[in-house]
Amino acid sequence: MRILPASDRALLVEAADLDEALRLRDAWEGMPGVRELIPGARTVLVRFDPLEARAEELAARLDATTTDAGAERPQAEVTIPVRYDGEDLDEVARLLGMTVDEVISRHLAAQWRVAFSGFSPGFGYVVGDDPLLDVPRRDTPRTRVPAGAVGLAGRFTGVYPRESPGGWQLIGRTDAVMWDVHRDPPALLAPGTRVRFERAAVVERGAERRDETPPLGGESRGQRRVSSCFARSTTGGGLDGGAASRSSIEVVRPALQLLVQDRGRPGHAALGVSASGAADRTAMRDANHAVGNGRDAAVLECVGGVVLRFHGAGVAAVTGAKGDIALTDREGVDRGIRHGAPFAYADGDELLLGHPLRGLRYVIGVRGGILASAALGSVATDTLAGLGPAPLTVGDVVAIGDPAIAPDAVDPHPVPRVLPAPGDVVELEITLGPRDDWFTPAAIQALFGQEWEVTPRSDRIGIRLHGALPLERAVPGELPSEGAETGAIQVPPDGQPVLFLRDHPLTGGYPIAGAVTDRFLDLAGQLPPGTRVRFRRAAHSNGSVTTS
Repeated sequence: MRILPASDRALLVEAADLDEALRLRDAWEGMPGVRELIPGARTVLVRFDPLEARAEELAARLDATTTDAGAERPQAEVTIPVRYDGEDLDEVARLLGMTVDEVISRHLAAQWRVAFSGFSPGFGYVVGDDPLLDVPRRDTPRTRVPAGAVGLAGRFTGVYPRESPGGWQLIGRTDAVMWDVHRDPPALLAPGTRVRFERAAVVERGAERRDETPPLGGESRGQRRVSSCFARSTTGGGLDGGAASRSSIEVVRPALQLLVQDRGRPGHAALGVSASGAADRTAMRDANHAVGNGRDAAVLECVGGVVLRFHGAGVAAVTGAKGDIALTDREGVDRGIRHGAPFAYADGDELLLGHPLRGLRYVIGVRGGILASAALGSVATDTLAGLGPAPLTVGDVVAIGDPAIAPDAVDPHPVPRVLPAPGDVVELEITLGPRDDWFTPAAIQALFGQEWEVTPRSDRIGIRLHGALPLERAVPGELPSEGAETGAIQVPPDGQPVLFLRDHPLTGGYPIAGAVTDRFLDLAGQLPPGTRVRFRRAAHSNGSVTTS
């Protein structure tokens, strides 16, 4: 097996096939220094702690592992009713040289099991035993695939848990709920689960025909707008629910995006859940330090200008992006706020943040922290997965925790930090790999030799970059789905890279040329559209770690 660098904190191990990848994953569970294992179609992404394991030493330990088939574990079984009316069903039949009825019959007859999770929470890569059911992804991915769509890609079938982009060939749909954070386990299709597809019953009702597909696992609850710690104000500006009895923040004028964030929810890759969390961890740390919170306290992350009204008195700080900041009291008197420094607010004061002049994301910390309903141990909003509180809009209110429990005193001495403005050139350090050999030497030269502009089509999932010279592939065809790191530079067929940020999918099928090193990820999360990026090679970026 080859062991390749995937970032400065991850290795990608190539296996002979899916079965070996799963056996290796099992064998490496609990290995010292290993933090998480993400199997793919023929790989295992090994995330490790650089403070506990050096890449070369860990690679040697991984390489020394021996596995055997072993005894098969008892697995759960799930039946999923499907209406076979997908938009790509005719095209799949044409690609396979079958009739539509034959495709459906073979899909129903095959024995399926969930090999691994990825892309989004609840998305199981379900592999079957019929070698003829092997179709390529669509040449052009759809921007919107509805929840419940059943698709094929390669040897895999899968069900989209929620509406999202996707390039799988759609053959049907189901009402089965793939993901419910309030269910145990949340994912209907957990790794190892055996899956049986059946045709959904069709019931005649007068002149109408409709499919009767009973939902599995109850109602999907996902992101919720209102909870005991997250309420909507009444017309008079008062507060509803549990937020009425405590200090809180009300959204008066919305931002382009206003989210609750904390350090995220690492350790749930087996469920298809990325860590998410604050895009700029440094800004979150600085905001919490300024107001005396612990490092885990939740904050608000804001893109664009916003007006927020405080209910109750307290202490807050604004870090991250830099722009005009002002605090206005009930009498309309403004006072300036120093970026990064704590300031006192009174009941009814309004905080105005202008459009950022440098950086992209403001971070607003308040003594006591932001309170919101947790999902999998975190209140972070994951925009791809739909986990955590929904994005805040006009009239929404978030509660503030008890300032008396903040462990430290406020710190009036902010740490200076320079963030880029549109047009600035920013240098990011990257580790090459794991799929740099999928690109021509000219493409690797272009990756480092030219500037890449941050386009407006960027978000917390990824930054879309544009360069004069697209990255040319040396290896044609599709890459079987494999794990991806935060900071990964994935290259779709148009040759224009996408730099994955905090809410990226855990797996992907486009080759990854390199990954931004951990110490540059916070800067990447602050790149506004129009910034120009130059990549430089990390000192440890030296191709394959080991080959055996």
